[in-house]
Amino acid sequence: MQSIRRSVAASFTLVALLLAGCGTEPQKPVPASEPSKQPDIVMPPPVGPVGIPAPVPAMTPVSFDALPGWLQDDLRQAWPAFMSSCRVLAKKPEWAAACAAAGRIDARDNTAIRSYFETYFVPNQMRAPDGADTGLITGYYEPMLRGSRKRGGVFQTPLYRVPEDLVTVDLGSVYPNLKNMRLRGRLVGRTVVPYSTRAEIERAPLKGKELVWVDDPVEAFFLEVQGSGRVRIDDTGETVRIAFADQNGHPYKVIGRWLVEQGELPADGVSAQSIKAWIAANPARRQELLNVNPSYIFFKEERLPDASVGPKGALGVPLTPERSVAVDPSIVPLGAPLFLATTHPATEAPLQRLMLAQDTGGAIRGPVRADFFFGFGGNAAEYAGRMKQRGSVWVLLPK
Repeated sequence: MQSIRRSVAASFTLVALLLAGCGTEPQKPVPASEPSKQPDIVMPPPVGPVGIPAPVPAMTPVSFDALPGWLQDDLRQAWPAFMSSCRVLAKKPEWAAACAAAGRIDARDNTAIRSYFETYFVPNQMRAPDGADTGLITGYYEPMLRGSRKRGGVFQTPLYRVPEDLVTVDLGSVYPNLKNMRLRGRLVGRTVVPYSTRAEIERAPLKGKELVWVDDPVEAFFLEVQGSGRVRIDDTGETVRIAFADQNGHPYKVIGRWLVEQGELPADGVSAQSIKAWIAANPARRQELLNVNPSYIFFKEERLPDASVGPKGALGVPLTPERSVAVDPSIVPLGAPLFLATTHPATEAPLQRLMLAQDTGGAIRGPVRADFFFGFGGNAAEYAGRMKQRGSVWVLLPK
């Protein structure tokens, strides 16, 4: 499930910052008789920072006794999600032994599952570069929208397929230290330029790329934030899954933060619910607000043979409600189990449980940062919209 969780697009500004101050070798001219067929993307080799103190290590090994609520969690609820992770992780040498041993564990035995993790894994507490061991824990869910295959009536908002002119440059294929970073844009002649922003797409619609038409532009925007969802097709009664396909390459901007900066909402009063209420009270400013976020998500349609199965996350396995989280994959190994200690949405009630790092997102950055997947349905939307808690994270890595 992508968008702000799974999108790893690098903005042109970010790339400029990453490459600033780098030296280059003089470029040899291309002979006129041998014209280059490649677009003009000339990026000098990055040079690491000099004279900057090393940050505090992101991971500190601890014992399982240090995990608050470890003995109280019913690990049987997390076991199917862990086994899904192992289908991917077992192919990696460092995970092979642990995943092989998992196949011999009785999924009904909570004590056996706990003993398994304590035998094969070491918890590592995540810390920010400044040493902080708590960070922001947010939530997301899979929404349901109403739609139509054709434009008409209330169905006036398109969800777009990936346009043919969207170009992706994998920076990691050139510079290994930029792994998982991709530059998105479009070709103008032989030069890659930034792709259209949200505001530009609104002004110049991508005609012919409409996947479906939905009845609510605000819910369409929040579908992009969640990264995936379901659409009930009004004229046929079928329900389809609409999944992340690609992104326009512009960085995700938080519209709630803009409302706070404008004095429209209090800093402690931002939630999906309060943002939607503000839009309902200020309909003439709706597009102004949505355009604050230049990022735009393109979708693809998927069949929904089993409504009980969640959407696929970045790991490529279905997400498990309340046991899957999105993380920063540059720090936390995708697929790894982690223990999360936070509180339930808008309360002080402890939320302490084993989770699986099975998704990513453009807004999920840093070592002590997680996005909690609440699943599908009305309660999931309510909880996810209000989830903005402080929490601690321990990543479990094989011994």
